[in-house]
Amino acid sequence: MCLKHRDRMLIIPVMLCALLGTPVPTAVANDGLAPPTGVEVARLYAEAAKATEQYEKGRRAADRQRVTAGRLQDRLSRQRERLDAVHDTLGGVAREQYRTGGSLALTGRLLLADDPNALLRGYRVAERAEKAVSRLLDQERAAERDLAAAEADASAAWQDLAARSTRLAAVKRGIETKLETAQWKLQAEADSSAAAGKCAGAVRLKQPGGPPKGLEWVAPVKDYSLSAGFDSTGELWAHRHTGQDFAVGIGAPVRSVGAGRVTSVSCGGGFGMQVLVQHPNGYYLQYAHLAGVTVDQGEQVVTGQWIGQAGTTGNSTGPHLHFEVRLTPYLGSGVDPVSWLRERGVYL
Repeated sequence: MCLKHRDRMLIIPVMLCALLGTPVPTAVANDGLAPPTGVEVARLYAEAAKATEQYEKGRRAADRQRVTAGRLQDRLSRQRERLDAVHDTLGGVAREQYRTGGSLALTGRLLLADDPNALLRGYRVAERAEKAVSRLLDQERAAERDLAAAEADASAAWQDLAARSTRLAAVKRGIETKLETAQWKLQAEADSSAAAGKCAGAVRLKQPGGPPKGLEWVAPVKDYSLSAGFDSTGELWAHRHTGQDFAVGIGAPVRSVGAGRVTSVSCGGGFGMQVLVQHPNGYYLQYAHLAGVTVDQGEQVVTGQWIGQAGTTGNSTGPHLHFEVRLTPYLGSGVDPVSWLRERGVYL
């Protein structure tokens, strides 16, 4: 039995897929009354997941655009260096013309030259060179203008994306705050039920769909951290730890590892709120320290079906799921859940 848990609460595991800002129907109609807290937590998980997805997408886009702007800025600096070099070349040609006196000096040289034709050919070559440098200067200026425009566009896009990411981060934080408030409200309600030894009843959440395609077995939760393992020892356990703990946030959906039948739903005691599922292969799987249940005793469940919401009821010091694999319905017949799941193709 789990009595020890030191992992901090994870606020935003990605559990649902819903459009940010669009209400997600997560339970059957309840005659206009406010939805159960568990439903509200599930809805906020969906919004938090979408907000996180949008924020990360925007942040990555801004990072890419910032890199693009930086590269264009480097290219623009190199282009301006080339343009300065062309300016220097053209300036040298102009200085040479000034030094030699321009066209009047050319006339004098032609009259005094031993070979006027050779001299004239030399000046024609110089003229063509000057024109080529001028054309190169025009090309370099055009390239500079194009690069400057591209760099300005990239910088503007980067700044716009960065501002959008900032706004998305603010939305994300707002949803997280609401989610945390709803999570602890759900936990308080669950603690009351556990203290009274009477569960409030199944809260029907909208399921994510049918069984995972091609999978007979799945992990009991998504986006978790493994904490206390099977057969661990510690001062807070009477003997040894009889299951595997998964650190997740309060209200995180707990899935049935495989197809089976719910043999019991109970509250109170060291395990707090818990669900026990019997499987056709003879094993019993326990899901304990829950903050809510979404199934009733005797109900048939399929692989991946949500059967509860994680919490910290009973002898627990932090939000997590205590998952146990037993040979019988009773405590003391447990086997290592990690090895058991690995044998069925589920690697934690």
